[in-house]
Amino acid sequence: MGVQQKKVFVHDLELGMFVSDLDRPWHQTPFPIQGFYIRTQDDIRAITSHCKWVSVDVAESRDKENASKDGKTVFGRSRSSDASRRQEIKLPPLNIREPVHHETVTTLRKELKVSRKLMVDAETALHRVFQSVHQNRLPELTDVARVTRGIVSSVVRNPNAVLWLSRTRHYDDYTYRHAMNTAVWALICGRELGLNEGLLNHLAMGCLLSQVGKLKLPASILENEGRLDSEDYVLYRTYVEKGVQSLEDSGVSRAVLSVVEHHRERHNGSGFPAGIRGDRIPLLAKVAGLSECFESLIGPRKLTEAMTPARAVSLLYDLRNIEFQEDLVEKFISAIGVYPTGSLVELNDGQRGVVVSHSPERRLWPKVMVMTDRAHKPLKTARIIDIAKYNEGRSAEEAMSILECLPTGTDGLHPENYDVTGAETRWALSRMIGA
Repeated sequence: MGVQQKKVFVHDLELGMFVSDLDRPWHQTPFPIQGFYIRTQDDIRAITSHCKWVSVDVAESRDKENASKDGKTVFGRSRSSDASRRQEIKLPPLNIREPVHHETVTTLRKELKVSRKLMVDAETALHRVFQSVHQNRLPELTDVARVTRGIVSSVVRNPNAVLWLSRTRHYDDYTYRHAMNTAVWALICGRELGLNEGLLNHLAMGCLLSQVGKLKLPASILENEGRLDSEDYVLYRTYVEKGVQSLEDSGVSRAVLSVVEHHRERHNGSGFPAGIRGDRIPLLAKVAGLSECFESLIGPRKLTEAMTPARAVSLLYDLRNIEFQEDLVEKFISAIGVYPTGSLVELNDGQRGVVVSHSPERRLWPKVMVMTDRAHKPLKTARIIDIAKYNEGRSAEEAMSILECLPTGTDGLHPENYDVTGAETRWALSRMIGA
């Protein structure tokens, strides 16, 4: 029998599997050989702290006697109660009570003027909360609640403005950026689901506060969050409970606290801290968990390579009814697009740019702000191409399309240097004045 390779998300790994390939070069991990059997839960935790997915050889999985003596089953054979949690779980479709249809009522140009200050105020307010928690003081949440309401209103009016700013803004601290971006992705999804503004406020504030427990962890854990050994990973998982404890007496609503408490639970029970699954996970926490996972996949870190957004979208699609509920994943992808706003892309004619918006009806043909020519040389003045409109009346051979999604930080692509509403570079005017 030949060996078959299967790509597996790290949270779906089981004892007895033979890991044959990783999502990163082997020399960037502590694993000494290229290919090994998973013999203990510590092996799984070690892989989880370094990788997001691995390839396993189905035919090379050993039987139970050769894998481990702790009674766990092996890949491809009878499944234990622990392994059964990784099976697909199908639930009835999500039922949103009295869903609201949110119309886009402002232009991107107008909404950016409002949301720029909101994002600055949000970062300041969140910094104060994080500082209080770090100093073991009860956090004051009035400013965070006020800014959250403003962000929610902005996303309801036009979701692209806040999303654009969150994708192009530079943050000094990974934890701040992770919380902010998670909240924005969650709001985009919640808007698509038809959640009313009250629920969106609970959702956004819960996401913003979901990371506060990490301030109770040693600095070494936070600095190496993407590459923790098994012992440190056990400690890392406690951040959720620490966050809930830090917020319990702050006056925050139960709905917000529920998002903080359950945002790391997973549809199939593989999450933490309680390992609950399916319909036992509150709806807002499901949205927060999916958004947090997506941001973890695409968010650049010092020690780990980020996925491109398009690749992350594909992975989420593969995890339907496993890590996340199927119709929630589909709503999320419908809301953010195959190429989400802020994604760096290369067109089929060689030009490179950044996605500025998309249409649910034409997910593969978004609007792109082109920033380089066909030789990948930066343009002094960018221009926006609506691919869907450009392709109207053109044959398949003449049509423009996205060739590939590019990694964050690709050389020569700096969306923050351009005004997306007018596409003039910020530095061009200063050069003219100084000339």
